[in-house]
Amino acid sequence: MVESDGVAKAFAGDRRAGDPAQALTAILQTQYLRYLIIASWALGLLGTVAWWQAMIWFVVTLAAGSIRGVVEHKLSHRVDVGWGMVFPAVATITTAAWAAAPLMAWFSNSAFGQTLAVALIISGYVLVFAQLRNSPRQAVIISSPYGAAACIILFSLWGTPQFWSMLAVLPFTMACLFVLVTMTMLRERRIDAFQAHQAHLIEELEAARDKADAANDAKSNFLGVISHELRTPMNGVLGAAQLLSATRLEATQREYLSIIRNSGDNLLSLLNDILDMTKIEAGKMTFEVVDIVVDDLQRRISGPFEAQAEAKGLTFVSELEGDIPAVVRGDPLRVCQVVQNLLSNAVKFTDVGEIRYVVRGRRISDRRVGFEFCVTDSGAGISPTDLERLFQPFTQVDASSTRRFGGTGLGLTIARRMANIMGGDISVDSSVGHGSSFTLTVEAEVVEWSRRVSIERVETEIECGESLRVLVVEDHPVNRMILEAWMSTASHVTATAENGQLSLEAASEQQFDLIIMDVNMPVMDGLTATRRIREGQGLNAETPIVVLSASARSEDHQAGLDAGADAYLTKPIDFGALAEMMSRVPGGREAVGRAMPPASEQSVAA
Repeated sequence: MVESDGVAKAFAGDRRAGDPAQALTAILQTQYLRYLIIASWALGLLGTVAWWQAMIWFVVTLAAGSIRGVVEHKLSHRVDVGWGMVFPAVATITTAAWAAAPLMAWFSNSAFGQTLAVALIISGYVLVFAQLRNSPRQAVIISSPYGAAACIILFSLWGTPQFWSMLAVLPFTMACLFVLVTMTMLRERRIDAFQAHQAHLIEELEAARDKADAANDAKSNFLGVISHELRTPMNGVLGAAQLLSATRLEATQREYLSIIRNSGDNLLSLLNDILDMTKIEAGKMTFEVVDIVVDDLQRRISGPFEAQAEAKGLTFVSELEGDIPAVVRGDPLRVCQVVQNLLSNAVKFTDVGEIRYVVRGRRISDRRVGFEFCVTDSGAGISPTDLERLFQPFTQVDASSTRRFGGTGLGLTIARRMANIMGGDISVDSSVGHGSSFTLTVEAEVVEWSRRVSIERVETEIECGESLRVLVVEDHPVNRMILEAWMSTASHVTATAENGQLSLEAASEQQFDLIIMDVNMPVMDGLTATRRIREGQGLNAETPIVVLSASARSEDHQAGLDAGADAYLTKPIDFGALAEMMSRVPGGREAVGRAMPPASEQSVAA
């Protein structure tokens, strides 16, 4: 009566295979319940017949149930093909074994036998119709042995007063079964309607998700293009400003030039914030794991802000407390980016008083340390209401600060998300009128605990008297002009090409000491041209190549290195980094590659 193996997976959601399929699906949804019911019926028979009779019925019915289970499993793989009346026939034959139980009880000499027989017949009908609620026709066929048993019992009462009493039970039983089937079918229809509506909603949500993903991808691609398009003209502005600063200028002209450079730097900072936010949202923010000398990291973080604080008349205090290891492993750029954002805000929003930067170390184990980078200022402080929205993107706690200081309101949002990605967090404690304290907590792997003797770095100054032959490949005329002008001031000889194709022609005709290759150009891009130069056997197959990219993404920089370049520079060009790189050119490709800073550091320097 009830399936033994819960194999309804083959029929999940299949409502089109016909009534037999629905019937078998309903039966297969119960696991081993059939045998439990057989055992309970056998126990009931023990109260009315001899034990050996109940045992014979139990064994026969159990065997019939097992045979039916095997047939159901085989038929479950043929639902789509169709298997006619095989299932109802097998189920009806096995049900006949069940129907023998009420007959055995009825014709026993037990006073309780007739009552048990009526109960077994009614429960048998209920079991069949409950399981086959999706297929009433199958239920009528399969339950026919119970009908036959009821007829036998009824005819055995012919001519007795009990005949009419028994006959009156039949309409009552049929009415109950009709109500059961009707209510079940109504419920199934409501469930089907709900599931159809739910499926429709899921389809709409998936379509909306796909549209949102497409819009997000389009946004990321758009920002990548904008990165290039904005950095290219900014390279011209800031590059020209750097060249202009090396000339003789009046005080007023130098002031105007300072405004140009500061404004350009601010625009570049805003662009970097937006790109960082986009990469974090897209899950493409990359983190490097390298050895970090803690003392060097401390100087690198605090150095730029000591002068800024002094310029505003503020006291800047930097301290180390607790167990501070000498060398740890982590991403120095991202730690600097987060902590320097906190220091920048502290200096920006503090007019009088002190800026205190404290790094606390806490030994977790021999190979693990916990850091707290705490930045405390004596500014105006932040109210509890403003603290709740402090880390929301594009938000500043004081609307007037946008006009006074500028900014996108993305700095703290990016800082906290970067801290979360590194496994840490940023907390804030502030009171109005008494200042604020921001704390970055993060853990790191310890490389060395003991402090090493600091070895002074020896800077080897290479004489600039040696003139280099440089091929500048750049499609933007302003950028070419700035690079040529800078090269000429350093006594280098330059040749130019407007695209990758022209660079190949120039490289095939003349030997160069260095090639500076822009990435995005018409006709042929810089990566293709770089690969062509490396693959050929021309004059410049082993000439150092520096790719020039307007993109701040590390994956774009890596693409240049994979194409055969030895180093990269990010627009706007840092001429100090370019000068350092050119000083290594006499050492060949390997020396230029060693001089290249990490990709993430180049992005920030740009």
